[in-house]
Amino acid sequence: MVRMYKKVQDLMLKNYFNMYNRNIKEQESKATKFHEERIEAFDKLEARLVDIKKAIKLGKIETIKYYRDNPDSFSVVIGTDMLNDYFNDIETLLQQ
Repeated sequence: MVRMYKKVQDLMLKNYFNMYNRNIKEQESKATKFHEERIEAFDKLEARLVDIKKAIKLGKIETIKYYRDNPDSFSVVIGTDMLNDYFNDIETLLQQ
C-alpha cells in the first residue's frame, strides 16, 4: 500500500513538472512571437517613412507650382506646421 501511494505520488509529481515545463515553453514561444511582431512593426514604420518622404517631396513641388501661379497668395497649400508638430511628437516618443 505504501509503495502504491509512493508510485501515485511520484506520477503526480512527474505530471506536475511536465505540465510546468509545457507552460514555460508555451510562454517562451508567446514571448518570442511577441518580440518578432514588435520588431516587424519597426520594418513597417520604416517603409511608411519612405512613402511619407515621397509625399513630402510631392507636396513641396505642388506648393512651388501653386506659388508660381499665385505670387500674391498667402494660402497654405500643405499644412507644414502641423506636420512639423507630428514629427516633434514622434521624435519625443522615440527618445523615451
